[in-house]
Amino acid sequence: MKIVVGSDHRGFEAKQQIKAIIAQLGHECIDVGTTDSNPVDYPDPAYLAAMAVAKKQADKAILACGTGIGMSITANKIKGIRAALCHDELSAQISRHHNDANVLCVSGDLTGEVLLRKIVEVWLSTEFNGGRHLRRIRKITAIEEGKEPREVKNNAQ
Repeated sequence: MKIVVGSDHRGFEAKQQIKAIIAQLGHECIDVGTTDSNPVDYPDPAYLAAMAVAKKQADKAILACGTGIGMSITANKIKGIRAALCHDELSAQISRHHNDANVLCVSGDLTGEVLLRKIVEVWLSTEFNGGRHLRRIRKITAIEEGKEPREVKNNAQ
């Protein structure tokens, strides 16, 4: 799997740990920055990473900033992106299993190394369940296209 990673200055150390986890799991990693802990605006790497996923240049993305909130807000502005801010293994699992999240956002300030590893491992190994959840993903897509989500048929698979 090809995974793009990005961070701002507050998420830089977490991103370095994430890159090591990705490599240990045998995935390809593309780093869109930042390259150090000097201040940088989180929308810049969030945009690059989310666009790589949206354009199918990468399978998934993992983003880190101080809280993960800024990265999540920014990534979710890109059509086709379902970014999830996860603080534990359960939210990481559900974000993939139910929501087919293609971007994981984490807090560099609030997530320790052990928990970060667990979140990344669970998120990367959990498959989308489909089924009733697929209809909900289609409703999200309808909203992105400026349509009324209630127009999506309940029986659409």
